[in-house]
This record gives sequence, C-alpha cells and structure tokens, in this order.
Amino acid sequence: MPTPKLAIDQHIATITLQRPEQANRLEPQDLQAIAQHIDTVNANTQVLVLRLQATGKYFCSGFDINQIGQQIGHRVGQSPTVSFEKLVDALEQARPVTIALLHGSVYGGATDLALACDFRIGAEGIDMFMPAARLGLHYYPSGLARYVSRLGVDTAKRLFLTAEKINAEEMRACGFLTQLVATDALEATGDALAATLAAMAPLPLLGMKKHLNALARGALDAAALEADIAQCMQSADIKEGQAAWTERRVPRFTGR
Repeated sequence: MPTPKLAIDQHIATITLQRPEQANRLEPQDLQAIAQHIDTVNANTQVLVLRLQATGKYFCSGFDINQIGQQIGHRVGQSPTVSFEKLVDALEQARPVTIALLHGSVYGGATDLALACDFRIGAEGIDMFMPAARLGLHYYPSGLARYVSRLGVDTAKRLFLTAEKINAEEMRACGFLTQLVATDALEATGDALAATLAAMAPLPLLGMKKHLNALARGALDAAALEADIAQCMQSADIKEGQAAWTERRVPRFTGR
C-alpha cells in the first residue's frame, strides 16, 4: 500500500495521501511516513508553506478503527512508533504555514488533521463528521482543545457528542473551513494561497504563525514573542520591505 508522499518545489512542500481505494484511511505506517515528512520540511529552512492533500474521492476517512486499540495502548503506557495524537500535534506545530486542500469528505481523525492546519480550503459538496462517541471512543486532549479553540465549545459539543454529519456550507459557517470554493477552483485557489504565503518575509510569517497558535492554546511564551519581534525589527528583510514599498516593487526577502 502506498504511504503518503512528499514533494518539495522551492518554498512549497506538499504531502499527498494516496490510498484512494480505502478512502485514504490512515494506517500506522502512514503516521510514521507523515511524521518523517514533517521532520524533513521542518529541517529545510527554504520551505515556508506545507500543503496537505489527497487523491481519490475522499480527503481522508481518519485512522483505521481496527488499530484504535494500539493508539489507546499508547496512552496507557505502550509505545507505538507514532501515535495519531502526536502526529496531529506535530502538524499543528510544524514550522511552515500549513494548508489543507479538502477536495473530498473528511471523517473521524482526519477532521483533527485538517484543523491542525493553518488554512483549510474546501470544495463544494464535501462533508464531515466525528464519530468518536458512536464508536465508544473518548477523544484525546489536544484534539478536543483544537476543536474548542478553532470552532468554539458549542460547535465542538455538537460535533463530538452527536456525531452529526455537516455539509460544506455548515463547515464554512462554523469555521472548520477558512474558504469554500467550487470543485474546479480548489487547486488554483490552493496554489494562489501558497504563492501568497511564500512571498512573505519568512521571519514574521513563521513567527506570527507560531505565536498565534500559542495564543489560541492559551500557551503564549511572551519572552519568545518579544525576542521574535526584536529579531524582525533588526532584520535585513524589514529594510527590504520598507524599500520595496517606497519603490513600488516586489520585495526580495532572504529570511535574514
């Protein structure tokens, strides 16, 4: 079975789920592959944007329910190579700005995988649901927190406690999608957003992404924020940005 693949094109990296026959269901080896891909892009300072996408009809149907016992075992002391919770946390904390391109429906743990991304662009006609309660599964702490911080506690309760399926319009209205577009516009919209992000000054782009996520979790490191602000104020890029603005030209940022 093909595991998710990674492609890097200058400042933009893309992870593609490629198990369409199983609705891109995630197996333990897929978690390991995605974790390795995240490590790779984190180590590549040229990468400013990481996109998550999939092939086939569905975006992702979540983690294989037959492997749930292994994940629960991790929480009580056993140690699989990569747990689903740790993988999604790693995606949220990835150094680049992240974009989920949702061309198809999003189920189970895949909803948290998408919520971990900074932007979530969905195509018309998709839907989502979180069946944890229906499966007898109590969801893990960071996943509950992501739902609450991004969607609000009332929406989190609705989706977790009723296992209700909602359509694309409701996904956009509740904040699950940051943008909803026609199916044939999804790829171009994702490309345009990635290009916009990749053209920004790297220091404030990546710094503000990190600190905004920390603020959402109620875990802001004020000293680290002040240090990043000071670094940007002393950077060559802020001088270049000011000059480009004055001269009405495209800035040439170096990340320094």
